[in-house]
Amino acid sequence: HRGRPSWCPPPTPQEGVPRLYPLHALSVANIPNSSRGKTSARSSTNPTPEGLQSRRCKLLEEDSPMVQAGKRQRQRYVTKVGKCQVNLGNIQDKKRFLSDIFTTIVDLKYRWFLFVFMMCYIITWVVFGFIYFFDAWVRGDIGHQGDPEWQACIENVDGFVSALLLSVESQRTIGYGTRMVTANCAEGVILLMAQSIVGSMIDAMMVGCMFVKISRPKKRAQTLIFSKNCVISRRDKKLCLMFRVGDLRESHMVDAKIRAKLIKSRQTAEGEFIPLEQSELNLGYDTGEDRLFLVEPQIICHVINRHSPFWDMSAESLRREQFEIIIILEGIVEATGNHCLAAGMTCQARTSYTEDEILWGYRFEPCMSLEKGAFQVDYSRFEMTFEVQTPAASAKELHELKELEQQEHSTLSLYWDHLLQPCALPGPGEDVLVGMSVPGSAAEGIRDEPEREFPA
Repeated sequence: HRGRPSWCPPPTPQEGVPRLYPLHALSVANIPNSSRGKTSARSSTNPTPEGLQSRRCKLLEEDSPMVQAGKRQRQRYVTKVGKCQVNLGNIQDKKRFLSDIFTTIVDLKYRWFLFVFMMCYIITWVVFGFIYFFDAWVRGDIGHQGDPEWQACIENVDGFVSALLLSVESQRTIGYGTRMVTANCAEGVILLMAQSIVGSMIDAMMVGCMFVKISRPKKRAQTLIFSKNCVISRRDKKLCLMFRVGDLRESHMVDAKIRAKLIKSRQTAEGEFIPLEQSELNLGYDTGEDRLFLVEPQIICHVINRHSPFWDMSAESLRREQFEIIIILEGIVEATGNHCLAAGMTCQARTSYTEDEILWGYRFEPCMSLEKGAFQVDYSRFEMTFEVQTPAASAKELHELKELEQQEHSTLSLYWDHLLQPCALPGPGEDVLVGMSVPGSAAEGIRDEPEREFPA
């Protein structure tokens, strides 16, 4: 049956009973680009119940169990190179971007940034050139060119082109000397002062934006690498999720920190569907193991304990799960930072692992050796793993089995201690009964007491 699922939407939902969805449906549906139509602001901000039902129904139909796992498209939240696959749309209040114009300009792509850079100067040159031309035309300086008795406000301006050249020469302080503002008019002096101030402001802003954009350590993340796969194996008798990070540069990251997020959809007990819920994975925050001295490749370990979201996940259930682990490594670039103050430009590198990129029962091969009195790192072995003996049960099941073994061992030890306990020797006039010493009169009473018959 490949038609519409019978449980989406239910014909008559029972009041007080939450609707349950299969685990494979708890993910964000992959909606094709062709189906993304232009919606109005009212429909985007106030969706109708019918719209919510259709969206949820489409979500469940996209991830229905009839679709084969190989044919189902997997949409990543963050790519392997760290780019977030989230597109923001239907932003109504776009004037907020203009309130933070500096960040808006710096975040532009280089082609748009250079376009804005050039247009800021060209527009100011054209505007002030037009004002110079208008002033010369109003005062009659254009019609009295070559008149020695005429006191011109702006000399040698006979048209808009010459006024534009005067604007460029004044703002860029070129000063060829053929065109200039004289002291015969106050408005010309005020106009020249205004253009000088505006030009200085544009220089400060554009040079600052260019410096910040060029010096941003965005490309530094290209030399911070992560292993392509995660591995799950036992370390110190604990089931652990591990991956490897490395730095290709000889200049190291200062105050490097690493953290991990689990992105997984789920349904609450009340029936609410949370498409992308974020939960933290402990990488040693309590013990300080998340702060790295990233000189050589290091294996980052997440211990799967009762506080871990993978506590009840086994090797078999891993194949049925659908989640994504986001790894975030950030630190200060050593070339731009202060070693003592740990201050400088911060660099951040990201990657992600999906459930099919986790290898159960594997471990990373060592990639560092000691040669000629120095440690040698072989990055050709950075991705290599080898298989180790690892139980396929979940960490919860292993913990319960260990507790059961300890309980049985303690019970058996108590039983043997009781059996090996020496019995007390009977004294004069005392009899022994089942390893217990009782007085003689009591023993005679026990022997003389008739046997009682109990009903079957």
